[in-house]
Amino acid sequence: MGGFTELQCCTCASLRGCVLEANRCYGQVGTTQNGDITKDKKLLPHIKFSMYQIVPVAPGEQSLSEETGGSPLKKRGTQEARPLVIASVLGCVLVLAAVVAWCYYSASLRKAQLMRTELLDLNKDGFVIRNEAGDIIFTMNFRSATLDLDSCSHEENLLSCTESDAGKINFFIHTVRLKDTVLCYRVRWEPLQDKRAVEHAMACNGSHWYGGAESAIQHWPISIEGEQEPQPFITSDVYSNRNAFGGILERYWLSSNAVAIKINDSVPFHLGWSEKDMTLHFQARYQDSPFRPPEGQQATPELSYRVCVGSDVTSIHKYMVRRYFPKPVKVPSAEVFKHPVWSTWALYKTSVTQEKLLQYAADITKHGFTCSHLELDDRYTADYGEFDFDPQKFPNASGMFEALREDGFQVTLWTHPFINYDSINFGVAVQDGLFVREPGGELPALVRWWNGIGGILDFTNPDARNWYLVQLTKLKAHYGVTSFKFDAGETSYLPRQFSTLIPLADPSTFTRLYTEMAEPFSERAELRVGYQSQKISCFYRIIDRDSVWGYELGLKSIIPTVLTISILGYQFVLPDMIGGNAYSDHMAGNDLPDRELYIRWLELSAFMPAMQFSIPPWYYDDEVVEIARKFTKLHEELVAPRVLELANEVLKTGDPIIRPVWWIANDDEAAYKVDSQFLIGDDLMVAPVLEAGKQERDIYLPAGRWRSYKGEHFVKGPKYLTDYPVDLDEIAYFLWVH
Repeated sequence: MGGFTELQCCTCASLRGCVLEANRCYGQVGTTQNGDITKDKKLLPHIKFSMYQIVPVAPGEQSLSEETGGSPLKKRGTQEARPLVIASVLGCVLVLAAVVAWCYYSASLRKAQLMRTELLDLNKDGFVIRNEAGDIIFTMNFRSATLDLDSCSHEENLLSCTESDAGKINFFIHTVRLKDTVLCYRVRWEPLQDKRAVEHAMACNGSHWYGGAESAIQHWPISIEGEQEPQPFITSDVYSNRNAFGGILERYWLSSNAVAIKINDSVPFHLGWSEKDMTLHFQARYQDSPFRPPEGQQATPELSYRVCVGSDVTSIHKYMVRRYFPKPVKVPSAEVFKHPVWSTWALYKTSVTQEKLLQYAADITKHGFTCSHLELDDRYTADYGEFDFDPQKFPNASGMFEALREDGFQVTLWTHPFINYDSINFGVAVQDGLFVREPGGELPALVRWWNGIGGILDFTNPDARNWYLVQLTKLKAHYGVTSFKFDAGETSYLPRQFSTLIPLADPSTFTRLYTEMAEPFSERAELRVGYQSQKISCFYRIIDRDSVWGYELGLKSIIPTVLTISILGYQFVLPDMIGGNAYSDHMAGNDLPDRELYIRWLELSAFMPAMQFSIPPWYYDDEVVEIARKFTKLHEELVAPRVLELANEVLKTGDPIIRPVWWIANDDEAAYKVDSQFLIGDDLMVAPVLEAGKQERDIYLPAGRWRSYKGEHFVKGPKYLTDYPVDLDEIAYFLWVH
């Protein structure tokens, strides 16, 4: 018999299928020697079945039917049924799995599309925002709960969800395109069941962040150090509590990625951070917190904020300031911008007297210095909380004021919101209900401050506001006082538990109400606190500086602090006293601040909006006096005219007077990290020496044409000037050449 070929049958899904296929092929399973196909049925017993093919029986081999005496198909099928069934089941499972995976993938794609709006992608753990190039520029992670995406919906510009793994919620992201270059997202998370806290974590994403609050250790950009659980974001005295938030703060941050975030006023806002994760933690909570829900409302800790994206950091900041910050209504006294303020504090502390003040004024004139006004600081009253002069220290206050006016001096007085228990006004304030009170009672809530124990006036109470205003007005009128230095005002001086006539949902509202007391005296008034207070047209003094070089309330902290509060909308900045406050515990046993430190501080202050002396330069030597004369004149002739021009622009735009280098170089990564240089407007670059023993420094010049104070010209750039020489009696500055 001719040779047989293997019969390749179609793959079958069952034994029955293979049998049917074999029958279909019956008579076509062999070939003759000349290649013709035979249809001889006798060949069938010589065919052996396997799962996928039929092979011939070798010559002399006994067929299956002959071995068993039964039907070959039936018995063969019985033996092969099990592996075929298993293979069939596995095949079906694989097909089903593929179908399920495809369905899941398709559903995921549809859900991903559903959870996308403009340049924002939402997932259960948070959301990201991309720029037009597709790069992630902002990341917010949900820490307190995750979203149930099946409860989410997307309608036009609104993404909303109703469930989280912690229960029912009211969550939405509303997209608003306000102009061609600005896209904003309104975000709100309100828990409807678990009302303990809502917390989101904002990642730095490799970008640089600015804003928030004045702090004791001030860096520019913000430096995230250590691990901090969220704490109340309220105004505090950072001189006495170095780990708190400062007296000037706003719920606003700005990123070098051209992203800005503003936390809503209604949020019981707490701020924490993580150096490990490089995140800022935004938390809303009422438990264990000084925040209170608005009267008549439940304690539901809603976290809501706005994230806005622009084309560059400068333009997005300008947009945010114009939209969300109030602006001052007028420019304070031009004389304060031109001429130094002379304070008694660092020089005399609380030992100031009539004789010392008159001598101080005479020495200012004798040494050829100008003066916008004298600032008579603590302590001119007999007790704290009184509004007249101590007759023993100031036996003829009226005559003193008259003599000072004749010599061309105006005088401002120190004031504060406290009335100590030993003051004659304490009983008056208790009787008239003028104090912040204990919870649920009429008794005053006593507070401890740096000058003793007493009550603090309740500025939510119109009677207290009026009483305080009357006392200041009488004092001003009686002696011809020019204005006042309003000290304190931080929320940290309120008792832990207290009540006010009008309940304070946000404790920092107390700070804002206190700043409003300065409005009638704003021409030369000075404040050291601010919260939603940008409209108050006063000078804002940064917190007391120590007579040291470093970043912790020292010389190096001044530029980062001034830049920070300028970004927060406070432009009329007073950078505190030249040389610091001369506290003995920071001067290594010396009576005066370090001479070199004093000179470098003086040079920096000359390029600030206003200058303030206390320790006089003649307490050192003639060289220091000459340097001081040189820089007060430079301030008057070069700096003040520019500052006054910019101050008038502030009323319309809110733009900073003192500006970061990136303001004109936002496409240069290096500019975002410069913390020892600044701009006055767009065309005057200042680079002071801030290191002890140095008479040179490295200077970064943005791209453009610059002329140095020495007459050198620098073109193109950006450029680094390495070890640029700056003598002790110099400060490096550069003018933009148009």
